[in-house]
Amino acid sequence: MFSSATSSTQRVALVIQYLGTHFHGWQRQPRHRTVQEEIETALEDVFGHCVRIHAAGRTDSGVHAAAQVAHFDAPDHIPAHRWATILNARLPDDILIRASAAVSPTWHARFSAIWRRYRYTLYTDPRPNLFVRPFAWHYYYEPLDDALIREALAPLLGRHHLAAFHRAGSSRPHSWVDVQAAECKRDGAFVYIEIQASGFLYGMMRLLVGMLVQVGRGIQSPLSFTEIWKAQHRDQVKYAAPAQGLCLLRVGYPEFPFPLDVWYDTQPTLALPSLPERLLVI
Repeated sequence: MFSSATSSTQRVALVIQYLGTHFHGWQRQPRHRTVQEEIETALEDVFGHCVRIHAAGRTDSGVHAAAQVAHFDAPDHIPAHRWATILNARLPDDILIRASAAVSPTWHARFSAIWRRYRYTLYTDPRPNLFVRPFAWHYYYEPLDDALIREALAPLLGRHHLAAFHRAGSSRPHSWVDVQAAECKRDGAFVYIEIQASGFLYGMMRLLVGMLVQVGRGIQSPLSFTEIWKAQHRDQVKYAAPAQGLCLLRVGYPEFPFPLDVWYDTQPTLALPSLPERLLVI
């Protein structure tokens, strides 16, 4: 246990990875296991008292994070870079601190961020795969046309009122979102949808992907998809994609103390090897 009685404090930023499968989201909640609670429990084990940690954003139940960002205040006699090791020794196996570093006392994981980027992974092979299941939506019912999905995504760029993709229960007073990037890529049986925005509405990505799958199947045209969200027809957005395919990929800041290899693209994309033309049996 570290004593802070005779120390001044410094602000410490963390880059955090977690597997969301067994978490009820980021934010601490009564009677539910959350990422925030696990990290704060580890900090309490170090300090002997409660220490609050602040994240760049709240992920929902079951959602993963490749590079969530958070901060807390700690005694400055402990080098900031040591906190990753200190916390990893106390955290469960489904949370990992990639790195820690000192930041300005006015720097804030949430309010200093200028964008967040999410990736959604779909697996379209008709055969299930156990090693893919925790990180992708196994969507094998009908072929998905990724070209149609890209066409539907293009009008989302810019500042829009996206109430059609805003689940009830949010305390956010408006549904305006600045969308900076909207991409869809296919790699064999895998389809990746990535959205980068200044901020995200409660449930936005899963509702958005649910509608984009309808576009990819040909049930909705790219034009009708755009008309629905522009008219704010929340009642016509009926399906949310499951949580396990969604990952908070990274968070962007004007000033960030970490090198790119710590935070930029740390969720490996999934790929299945091509089968050999001949199988040599020895």
